[in-house]
Amino acid sequence: MKQTAKKNDWVRIMQIILTPDERLDSLPESTKKVPLKCWINGFLLDDTAEAGDNVTIETLIGRQVSGTLYEAWPQYEHGFGRQQPALIHAGNEVRRLMKEADKNE
Repeated sequence: MKQTAKKNDWVRIMQIILTPDERLDSLPESTKKVPLKCWINGFLLDDTAEAGDNVTIETLIGRQVSGTLYEAWPQYEHGFGRQQPALIHAGNEVRRLMKEADKNE
């Protein structure tokens, strides 16, 4: 299903910064063979567009940037994973050590 965006929607565009031919020869082969891409969020300036269309956006700081519409209303889907057992008590331990250091001064 194609995603459609309309003027002033918050969108993410993609730009190709370097094609594989423009990448450094000193890079690992797996890196060299793919383009270097950049994703930028902003408000759509075109009337309407679908994912894959070339569009222009305005970023939060007022820059106008063109690229390929990647998605409308993007959301962050990353996380920091499970809590690590070694870190659960680290904050309390640091506070305890700092209090001890203050007492010894």
